[in-house]
Amino acid sequence: MAFVHGKDTYISLDGNDLSTFTNTSTLDQESDEHDVTTYGKDDYVVTGGLLKGAFSMGGVYDDTASGPKAVIEPLIRTVVTLIRRAEGTGAGLPQESVSVLVKKYTETSPVADMITWSCEMTKSDAITRTTQ
Repeated sequence: MAFVHGKDTYISLDGNDLSTFTNTSTLDQESDEHDVTTYGKDDYVVTGGLLKGAFSMGGVYDDTASGPKAVIEPLIRTVVTLIRRAEGTGAGLPQESVSVLVKKYTETSPVADMITWSCEMTKSDAITRTTQ
């Protein structure tokens, strides 16, 4: 097993590279759970169902035309393509591509620090995993 540093992560939303504005990202995946318990059992019996997931990212605010606010705010309530390269960009490295519903864009303005931003998305359909 080789450990991989997160500093080279690449993230693109609707064709816009947001990597230079992003310092954290999370991909959550989970399954629906269905109760299939029958008579005579003393414990629940469950089986998996449809997969669902969410993606979030955030970073330091930038007010340029290619910054996160300018890119993400117009995408709220639309389904667009998210591309994630957790190990960075390069031949043979993994890439994930998925359609996401852009749900929420948040800005935080602390008194003694930089303005930050975050974005929450819901996975729509399956993740496609390829190599670059």
